[in-house]
Amino acid sequence: MDLSKKMQFFTLDVISTVGLGKPFGMLAADEDVHDFVKSADEGMEAANLFLALGLSGLAQMPFIGKYILPSPKDDKGMGKLVGVCFQYADDREARPVDDKSDMLSSWMRHGVTGAALRSEACEQVIAGSDTTAGALRGIMLQLMSNSRVYAKLQREIDEAVSNGLVAENGAGIISYATAKQLPYLQAVVREGTRWWPSVTNFFPRDIPPGGDTVVVDGKPVFLPGGAEIGYCALGILRGNKATFGEDADSFRPERWLESDPDKYAEMVRVGDMLFGYGKFQCLGKPVAQYELSKAIFEVREPIYRSSLEPPWVD
Repeated sequence: MDLSKKMQFFTLDVISTVGLGKPFGMLAADEDVHDFVKSADEGMEAANLFLALGLSGLAQMPFIGKYILPSPKDDKGMGKLVGVCFQYADDREARPVDDKSDMLSSWMRHGVTGAALRSEACEQVIAGSDTTAGALRGIMLQLMSNSRVYAKLQREIDEAVSNGLVAENGAGIISYATAKQLPYLQAVVREGTRWWPSVTNFFPRDIPPGGDTVVVDGKPVFLPGGAEIGYCALGILRGNKATFGEDADSFRPERWLESDPDKYAEMVRVGDMLFGYGKFQCLGKPVAQYELSKAIFEVREPIYRSSLEPPWVD
């Protein structure tokens, strides 16, 4: 079984349910409905090519951009994905309902309509599925290749189930409130997203025209106006020994349980840079956190499961 593809089916179904009101149905069909995964892959390949060649600015040029950017009329690639999302938004706007609690209804209740509604519908699917799937894949890869961590997490999960923390003695889906009470599970999630960040884009931001001064290692550093500043996710997360310790390049969830309150707060601040900062912070951060905590807990029996521990543990 290709677990990585199942993860993407899962995140696409979640974000379509939360955002558009109904799942795309990928898990039920066990296939790439609408060729969304294929379309996203093709779109990212094209985008990466233009970025690598320094040609991304062409997309913003009048009369040229429309021939480069994906169109909702396309029958493949990212354009096809955009078109399906636009159709969901148009259908909801044509037949609004008051009893829906999804994001489309929320935006409409707050006056978002037309092109803005279509844009938001498309943005959340594109930005909120592949990134979370990448995080899940990274965490699962580390769990499957680290028997010590896997066994320790399995014991915590087994105890939570046997103690009745999960509805119907384990038959129900764990709530996020309960998942947050499991310290090792939360440490695994934080360590997994730190060690294998799902987004490593530079994310440049413009420095104000007058420039700005920031403090780095206790010393003021002037940033000239008009330049761009960004960050290296792998550098500040996996390679940051000052924040995460000398073994920062190792997958070790215990670091999140051993630190004093001040050190832990620093690690959280740096670790959360994965989601951006300030007004640029990812609005889907809470949804991603729900998915990661709940999904890792629920995938609790498929990998060399026994009544006590994985068979490779001494």
